[in-house]
Amino acid sequence: MAAVVRLVNGSLGVRLGRRSFVRAVAASAGKSLPEKVKIVEVGPRDGLQNEKTIVPAEVKICLIDMLSEAGLPVIEATSFVSPKWVPQMADQVEVMKGISKKPGVNYPVLTPNLKGFQAAVKAGATEVAIFGAASELFSKKNINCSVEESLQRFEEVAKAAKEQGVAVRGYVSCVLGCPYEGKVAPGKVAQVAKRLYAMGCYEISLGDTTGVGTPGGMIEMLEAVKHEVPVEALAVHCHDTYGQALANILVALQMGISVVDSSVAGLGGCPYAQGASGNVATEDVVYMLHGLGIQTGVDLAKLMDAGAFICQSLNRRTSSKVAQAACKL
Repeated sequence: MAAVVRLVNGSLGVRLGRRSFVRAVAASAGKSLPEKVKIVEVGPRDGLQNEKTIVPAEVKICLIDMLSEAGLPVIEATSFVSPKWVPQMADQVEVMKGISKKPGVNYPVLTPNLKGFQAAVKAGATEVAIFGAASELFSKKNINCSVEESLQRFEEVAKAAKEQGVAVRGYVSCVLGCPYEGKVAPGKVAQVAKRLYAMGCYEISLGDTTGVGTPGGMIEMLEAVKHEVPVEALAVHCHDTYGQALANILVALQMGISVVDSSVAGLGGCPYAQGASGNVATEDVVYMLHGLGIQTGVDLAKLMDAGAFICQSLNRRTSSKVAQAACKL
């Protein structure tokens, strides 16, 4: 419902709707916000990949379809990695064939190397993601190679993708801290992001993999990365280990970021970062964005239904504060 608000600027009174008012107040404080934010839902892949109990393909398919119906524009569907390393993703072809692909929705998949890329394209993928790190030790623990070696692998994928007209998204993990190296220099993050952008990644997602980051660290890191990659090509991917995810996302929005990764019900974690909690919950991100008058195109009620479905399937409680509060109400 539109509200009538008088903003005093000299003698000028301005009649604004609620969304415009919120944005105007933010702008008057010197903190501009985007009109619209694209949510990249990573729950079906990043959220489920480390579950110890194998989640049936039909459950994954149902989850993805529910997320599509909720209005999410991008849903990371699965990962084309060796089942030996990630057993949870062994059903990747079945999942890709089983989901109801909604027009206007992208369903990217993770492909760590050329073999994975080829398998993904064969299964119908039209967008893939490559996953690097800003930390040498984390790269060796996570994908068993140095940062430079990983980038060389990704160049092969990027080249093949360009030849076949497949979009490529890049990830940089440990951008605000590493469980093995501690603080990661913003300059390292910027250089890895620059390389990914140069090889053709249309978007670079900057991941606080262990959730140790704070708004101050986010500002410092983004300032460095923005010198090397256009802000329009950047996204943030925050974990909530220390309860800082929403604060970090808000700071990123104020710095020009308009793409946010999140996971329904806060699913996920990292096997190489002991104690790291899941990704920030999509429900909580959407609730905050709508409260700021920012458009997402997401139906929060349908999103919460998807979160309730997967939590019931996993026999666990949601990590979304919004969903928890709604249940109590």
